[in-house]
Amino acid sequence: MPKTPIIVLCLPFSVLLAFIAGCAQVPAGADYDLVIRRGRLLDGTGRPASSGDIAVREGRIAAVGQFPGTGRVEIDAGGMTVAPGFIDVHTHSEDVADLPVAENFLRMGVTTIVTGNCGGSKLDVGEFFAAIVKARVALNVATLIGHNTVRGQVMGGSFARPPTVAELDQMRALVDRAMRDGAVGLSTGLIYLPGTFAKTDEIVELAKVASAHGGIYASHMRNESTRIRDALDELTTIAREARIPAEVSHLKLSGPAAWGRADETIAYLDRARASGLAIAHDQYAYTASSTGIGTLIAAEFREGGNTRYRNRLADPAQKARMIAEMKDSIQRSKRGDYTYAVIASFKADPRLNGRTVPQAAKILRGTDTLDDQIETILDIEARGGAQGVFHGMSEPDLRRFLAHPFTMVASDSGIRRFGEAVPHPRGYGNNARVLGRYVRDLKVIPLEEAVRKMTSLPAQTFRLRNRGELRPGFVADLVVFDPEQVSDPSTYDDPHHYAVGFRDVVVNGVPVIRAGQLTGARPGGPVRLRDDTAPSAAPRRAGIPPDGGGSERNLRATAQSQTAATPPQ
Repeated sequence: MPKTPIIVLCLPFSVLLAFIAGCAQVPAGADYDLVIRRGRLLDGTGRPASSGDIAVREGRIAAVGQFPGTGRVEIDAGGMTVAPGFIDVHTHSEDVADLPVAENFLRMGVTTIVTGNCGGSKLDVGEFFAAIVKARVALNVATLIGHNTVRGQVMGGSFARPPTVAELDQMRALVDRAMRDGAVGLSTGLIYLPGTFAKTDEIVELAKVASAHGGIYASHMRNESTRIRDALDELTTIAREARIPAEVSHLKLSGPAAWGRADETIAYLDRARASGLAIAHDQYAYTASSTGIGTLIAAEFREGGNTRYRNRLADPAQKARMIAEMKDSIQRSKRGDYTYAVIASFKADPRLNGRTVPQAAKILRGTDTLDDQIETILDIEARGGAQGVFHGMSEPDLRRFLAHPFTMVASDSGIRRFGEAVPHPRGYGNNARVLGRYVRDLKVIPLEEAVRKMTSLPAQTFRLRNRGELRPGFVADLVVFDPEQVSDPSTYDDPHHYAVGFRDVVVNGVPVIRAGQLTGARPGGPVRLRDDTAPSAAPRRAGIPPDGGGSERNLRATAQSQTAATPPQ
């Protein structure tokens, strides 16, 4: 007689028990592909939770609430909260095809990311999406087209001059191609090269192209400190003249000299919205930012490309000018020195990773005077540069911005390589930190509002159709989590810890995390502007609204109702 094979599951016994308890297999002939039972449902709109089930068929939500029928796979969410998968609209994940699992995002409930922010993106969006499909990514990926990328391609470097008529036409053509290939809008990074040298009218012309396709304008503004009003003036000018919805990337007030201006900043944005502009903002839940150490050096010294920059660093007269400017800048910031700046990743000398600039100066130069700190920064730049973490925002300002109904939760992170360097903890814990620290512990906002900021608000703002709500016909991106257990063990000193409390994550109807363990499934793919098809879904069935609630009108109405319900913070 033939022997019956015995299949051995190589899983820890506790994990196996959890999986069996939470995921029942139902025989073929079931009504749905997946049913999540007995959940506390937060639908993403900001409405209070309700109890019920969710059914999934062909990558879409088929039913919500109470309904007959069974699923081929059934998940018991008793005692847990079920929400739409989180949408992170501000990431730097251009390498997603090389790191297709994106585990740091999945483990904090993120099922869709928007990359290409701060002016930096892949130039060829069509090729980027093709690479994503080939790599079989685990989550959904949308992208902006970056102004810095486009300007650098056409103008050949970081030059402090306006484009010629022909160059501007070439830039328009590249933005147009990207939008036709599915980019969701145009991004700028106006403190970075080469975008910092662009005048407002150049950006307006490119934003008009994105607007013609129904895209958004997302900006890392020219200033996030004492001159934030000027930066907001520019943002609203671009939005008005290009007739495009605009988004402030990582809304913040950086540096002690700017602290305490959250109310006036919010008032400015509210007036702009009242005038008819569609403006939103995203924020990460930390009082430290992260970017290149080179941003501590004025753009004028970095103009012209890396060769010119290195030559200036090696020229005693130019270097003396840099030092003088940096001393003046640190004095104006009311900081005193560079203790607030931490080296996160310096490939040329990993000893410095996790060290403040004064600590690095002491290692490299023996003393940590301000002159030594500046020399250390310039030395790091001469040796290829480093990523930094900058402790520069105030907790009261952070809470005020978070409480505003037009603020989305976004990480400003990339895909983490676990254990590598000492990166900002936001890449592991941002969503968990909001849900744990700011919702459960500090009660800055209620849970249903936090979920709205992670789901329907970003979907509506970026016009990601049929996403961000627990609603029949919407894409079945789902997260099952425990609000009482959610936490962010990742810290500045010890960042490599995944978020806790997210038990199950579903992308396009397919579980990618079950009972806290990766399933190995990679059902994600590209999300194009106004795209109505999930990568693994069948064509839309009759009766599903074509817009999916993602119009500007719905966004404004939702936010107005939230404004009325949100107390001053």
